[in-house]
Amino acid sequence: MMINEGFKNGFDTSLVHLRRLPSYDGLLHLRRQSLNLNSRVFYGARHVTPPAIRVGSIPVQSLLFRAPTQLTGWTRSWGHRVSFSHRSDGLDLLSSSPIVSTNPTLDDCLTVIALPLPHKPLIPGFYMPIYVKDPKVLAALQESTRQQSPYVGAFLLKDGASTDSSSCSETNNVVHKFKGKGKPKKKRRKELLNRIYQVGTLAQISSIQGEQVILVGRRRLRIKEMVSEDPLTVNVYHLKDKPYDKDNAVIKASYVEVISMLRDVLKINSLWRDQDIGDFSYQHLADFGAGISGANKHQNQGVLIELDVHKRLELTLELVKKQAEINKIKETDDGSSLSAKIRVRIDTNKENIPKHVLKVMEEEFSKLEMLEDNYSDFDLTYNYLDWLTVLPWGNFSYENFDVLRAKKILDEDHYGLSDVKERILEFIAVGRLRGTSQGKIICLSGPPGVGKTSIGRSIARALDRKFFRFAVGGLSDVGEIKGHCQTYVGAMPGKMVQCLKSVGTENPLILIDEIDKLDRCHTGDPASALLEVMDPEQNANFLDHFLNVTIDLSKVLFVCTANVIEMIPGPLLDRMEVIDLSGYVTDEKMHIARDYLVKKTCRDCGIKPEQVDLSDAALLSLIENYCREAGVRNLQKQIEKIYRKVALELVRQGAVSFYVTDTKDTKSLAKTDSEVKGMKVADIMKILESATGDSTESKTKQSGVVAKTFKKVMIDESNLADYVGKPVFQEEKIYEQTPVGVVMGLAWTSMGGSTLYIETTFVEEGEGKGGLHITGQLGDVMKESAEIAHTVARRIMFEKEPENLFFANSKLHLHVPEGATPKDGPSAGCTMITSFLSLAMKKFVRKDLAMTGEVTLTGRILPIGGVKEKTIAARRSQIKTIIFPEANRRDFEELAENMKEGLDVHFVDEYEKIFDLAFNYDH
Repeated sequence: MMINEGFKNGFDTSLVHLRRLPSYDGLLHLRRQSLNLNSRVFYGARHVTPPAIRVGSIPVQSLLFRAPTQLTGWTRSWGHRVSFSHRSDGLDLLSSSPIVSTNPTLDDCLTVIALPLPHKPLIPGFYMPIYVKDPKVLAALQESTRQQSPYVGAFLLKDGASTDSSSCSETNNVVHKFKGKGKPKKKRRKELLNRIYQVGTLAQISSIQGEQVILVGRRRLRIKEMVSEDPLTVNVYHLKDKPYDKDNAVIKASYVEVISMLRDVLKINSLWRDQDIGDFSYQHLADFGAGISGANKHQNQGVLIELDVHKRLELTLELVKKQAEINKIKETDDGSSLSAKIRVRIDTNKENIPKHVLKVMEEEFSKLEMLEDNYSDFDLTYNYLDWLTVLPWGNFSYENFDVLRAKKILDEDHYGLSDVKERILEFIAVGRLRGTSQGKIICLSGPPGVGKTSIGRSIARALDRKFFRFAVGGLSDVGEIKGHCQTYVGAMPGKMVQCLKSVGTENPLILIDEIDKLDRCHTGDPASALLEVMDPEQNANFLDHFLNVTIDLSKVLFVCTANVIEMIPGPLLDRMEVIDLSGYVTDEKMHIARDYLVKKTCRDCGIKPEQVDLSDAALLSLIENYCREAGVRNLQKQIEKIYRKVALELVRQGAVSFYVTDTKDTKSLAKTDSEVKGMKVADIMKILESATGDSTESKTKQSGVVAKTFKKVMIDESNLADYVGKPVFQEEKIYEQTPVGVVMGLAWTSMGGSTLYIETTFVEEGEGKGGLHITGQLGDVMKESAEIAHTVARRIMFEKEPENLFFANSKLHLHVPEGATPKDGPSAGCTMITSFLSLAMKKFVRKDLAMTGEVTLTGRILPIGGVKEKTIAARRSQIKTIIFPEANRRDFEELAENMKEGLDVHFVDEYEKIFDLAFNYDH
């Protein structure tokens, strides 16, 4: 039987684990039946030594011994729960279950298949899950179930028959090997029977699912003679207990003593503590006691063989007494060692523990010493003290405020982001002057993939602080932050306490990731809980609900990350110092890809740099046509995709096929092409290098090792699509010269900047038919901007050309392309006005012009956000002239010089200036 690994620890398995086995539906049915304690009982324990019902074996060495074990093919031992029946025949155990039929009766079962049990006998009243590997035996068991005779005999194997697991594969055709030995049939059968005890158990097949068979012990039986060998089948006769007088004072005394000792054993586990064994008959009490004890197989077999009920009770009493003594010793040792461990923690760190915490520790420790370790309060108290004493009271890591070292670390980990690095260095410099960096909450804001989390890790490395990441995206349970009250089942401290235990210092850097994605529910508001955690005015006395003592979090440096700071609750945002990571321009992505991503991916894929050439043109095309996002996460995925295909190509072309011709290790190093195709490139290169101790390039020069030359894989813009597929993005610039009524605007998205066109056309003309229709899945703010733009355009047109009644008599349709993409925001106001005026005057807008800005009804231009992202989008579309609000001049001037180079940027504070730039030009 292949024994399930999950049951190898005996009774140390809960009912929940039983449910994981697909064939335990029947057992759970038994569990429901067992609720009536007057008729049957379901037992289970976690702390009792492995019970009698451990089945399984190690494959056998002796051919004589293998014959019986090949029926089941056991390889490991099981541990089980037990289900115990009161009746002598055990029929009431499954009497109401539809799983097994009880026809014919047990008395009719005189010829049965014999299953050998290597480790423990099956005592009547217990069940035993097994795996039957032999197809003939399994077929026979299934057939007996179909024939309404679901019974087998279970017999313990004798000593000297166990083997190690290396013989497992040799146990399948043992009977056939016996036949080949030339022994007489009678002698062979006698030897087979001599390998198993003659007294065993009649077992009912409770269920069969696949190879899994569940047996339930019914009666004692003895082998009469062997009927056949394959499968091993025997004639048996049933054994009955000898008559006894239950009123006999000696027998009754033994019975009472067994009950008393059993109750001492059962009360150790809360699962058994309430079980009633007072109604068990004498013989079944003896069987039950032996079954749950940690007795060896010979002692259990002795109980199984004994038919004298009084003697059986005496045997069981000795086994149960021994188990009770073992449990008592175990309790004493466990309780003493656990208490001693807590005492050592308190004494060694007493000077650093705050007085109010030390007082609680001493009170709880006194309580722990007075409790028996089998009481539920013992576990609760110990768990509480374990958490309280393991915290790093008074343990700090030394902070390093070396600005030059910090700059070196930031440059090593990240390319570009000079403004972000400068802000971080400023923060570290202030910490050096103050002597501490606590009291600040940094929030790194930016699109996905720009390096927010990795920058937080770099800050921790620069300061020599321990690092801990806590993701709060979608978090709605306040208990995750502040812990759960001890009265709840499975209560634990919050993440802050877990963090301190994990890092071992009181001043780590905690990265709270995705803080803009906090959720909330009826049980509380996590944002308010985080406020208590991070606010320097509050976190010196942070109260965790589980510990119920205040701890000091003021020495912790908190760094948060967010994609959209507008989604961060106001009270939290008010306490943060926001550092914006807008993203990377194409030049920065090129450097990151070449200096970081390509090298890392090359190493991860086991490819040497000289085996592949990824051109700059291919990288540029990859960035502009596949990876326009502000971050580089998608760029990394695409590069990994390329190198995976390169690795496959190298293996297929035989670049790593090799053989050894002249070394001592020829046998171990020789590889055929078919063998090599299943190996990793890096593993092959290591084998080659181990052959001579030289680099792979020199292999062809070694007389003893011959390696095939390989063709270098070249990837450029022309064949890039073969590796990453067709381009995802098309060129954003649709028109060389925008038509009348069409103007290019600049937009900010969570993925970076983007250009978009505002298109306006007239639907119909007629006196008094002026109106506006809007499409393009625009949000409410953008729809209001369109209404304002329409009004401002009518006013401007009336001022410049009073005789032009275009707006009064024309129904217009404004559309923003890519209608499947939701759009919102006020910054398209000036672009919409220009689009309306272009259509009204029937005049083209200046070529290569893009603009952004919010407009008021009086024509004033208000500031916008995302200047860097919008500048990047304009450069990507080869736009040379950009119009920004005057209030954003400072934002633009703070951009890197390479980002501003070659751009003609105009800053305006009223629409009249935009009108001049857009329409007063010479073609």
